[in-house]
Amino acid sequence: MGDAFPVTIYHNPGCGTSRNALEMIRASGYAPTVVDYLEAGWDRATLTHLLSAMGARPREVMRTKGTPAEALGLLADDVTDEAILEAMLTHPVLVNRPIVETPLGVRLCRPSEAVFALLERRPDRFVKEDGEAV
Repeated sequence: MGDAFPVTIYHNPGCGTSRNALEMIRASGYAPTVVDYLEAGWDRATLTHLLSAMGARPREVMRTKGTPAEALGLLADDVTDEAILEAMLTHPVLVNRPIVETPLGVRLCRPSEAVFALLERRPDRFVKEDGEAV
């Protein structure tokens, strides 16, 4: 099927939710483009495109757990979208994961089974790393 239905996952291999979403995509018969954004980093055009496609503000996809968000002062209500976006470009870990893009849309797939809404087909059964069947 290949490029007829492209799937891109912005992935953190250290994150169980991200790993589960990736395996759900593969179990559905897709060979996704996997972007390890912690290694690759973000560029403004890509991140702005993904946020726009999700209809989300930077704050809505900012990861606070296990990141420098608090130390950088990003949790205050008066922090601008631009300041958060700039911080995400400098510290890629601030972007929550996984973000998946397909012809059906873009979304932050938390919980991981949210990825199924972006795929044309899905497996009959899938079991997450923790044993939960979805």
